[in-house]
Amino acid sequence: MTPEVTFVGTATTVLRIGGFTLLTDPNFLHRGQRAYLGRGLWSKRSTDPALTIPELPPLDAVVLSHLHGDHFDRVARRGLDRSLPILTTPQAERKLRRWGFGAAEGLPTWRAYELHRGDETLRLTALPGQHGPGLLDRALPDVMGSLIDLEQDGQRRFRLYVTGDTLRRPQLAEIPARFPDIDAMLIHLGGTRIAGILLTMDARQGADVVELIRPRLTVPIHYDDYPVFRSPLRHFVEEARRRGFAGQVRTVSRGETVPLTS
Repeated sequence: MTPEVTFVGTATTVLRIGGFTLLTDPNFLHRGQRAYLGRGLWSKRSTDPALTIPELPPLDAVVLSHLHGDHFDRVARRGLDRSLPILTTPQAERKLRRWGFGAAEGLPTWRAYELHRGDETLRLTALPGQHGPGLLDRALPDVMGSLIDLEQDGQRRFRLYVTGDTLRRPQLAEIPARFPDIDAMLIHLGGTRIAGILLTMDARQGADVVELIRPRLTVPIHYDDYPVFRSPLRHFVEEARRRGFAGQVRTVSRGETVPLTS
C-alpha cells in the first residue's frame, strides 16, 4: 500500500503507512471554539476539522509533537481511547498519564519506539525541535519532531519526517546527517506570532528547512486554522517556486487524502 496522508486540519493528520494507521496532533475543536495556548493565551479557531473522532479509522498510535491546545485539545482529551499509545515528549507524557492516558510514552530526543505487525516494523524516532527563540523557549512546552520508518523483513521501505512546531534551528542539521534519504516531510508552517515573536516556521524558514532536509516530497500543514498563524500557505508555495523546488511540494486540502510518494 502506498503511504498516504489525510489532512484533518491544523497539524492533525491520519497517516497510513504499510499496515499501520497513526493520528498526529489531535485538534478537533470547531470554528469559533478557543484553544488554550498557555500563559493565559487563547486563540479562536477559524476552520472546522475535516473529521470528528468517531469518524477516525482504527488507530495504532497517536504522534503528539507537544502539548498545546491546538495540538491536543479538550475534545481529544475527552474522546480518544485512553489505551492508545501516545508517542510524545517526556514532559507531555507526565501530564497525559495524569489525565488517564496510561499508554503515553515520552521519548527523549533520538529515542525510538516500535510497532510490529507481521513482517512489518514501524519505528518512530524523536527528533530535535525548538518552539521559541532563545530563553522564551523555556516558557513553551517541549516539542519534538518525529521520524517514521517503515521496514519490511528488515529492509527500509519508507521514511517520513514530521517537523512538529519547531523553528529553523542549528540542531536540525543533525537530522539529515543521521537520517539521509527522507522520502517525505510533513512541515508545520503558519509563521505563528504572539506579541510579534515568531513561534513556528514562516515561508522563508520553512523553505530553509526543505533545503536542509532535502526530502523527495514536502507536504505543508499547520498554516491557516488560527489567527495567530500569520504566514499563509501561498507564501510558502511562492518561496518554493522562487527557490526552484515547487515541483517537490504537494499541497493538501482539509479532508483530502494524498500519497506521500513523489
